[in-house]
Amino acid sequence: MSAQSSQSAPQTGAQAVVADAVAHAAAAAAVAAPIDPARRPDVLFRVRREEGHEPSVWWMIGAFVVVSGAVISLLSFVPGGAG
Repeated sequence: MSAQSSQSAPQTGAQAVVADAVAHAAAAAAVAAPIDPARRPDVLFRVRREEGHEPSVWWMIGAFVVVSGAVISLLSFVPGGAG
């Protein structure tokens, strides 16, 4: 199989997909609207909060301890453990 290197040939398959993606990226780059990374539609849980309104790190530590304790207690109901 030989690769086609001329641009005049019609693009098919992966070449068309890549060309379409490049065209969309160029069109999106032409729009100069500032995008807040915390407000992007593909970001589910990231929220930008004002200074001083961030949740305490102790909430995450407490959640870890509670979830770990729940997992260990639930595993105690699994038969065949070391005893």
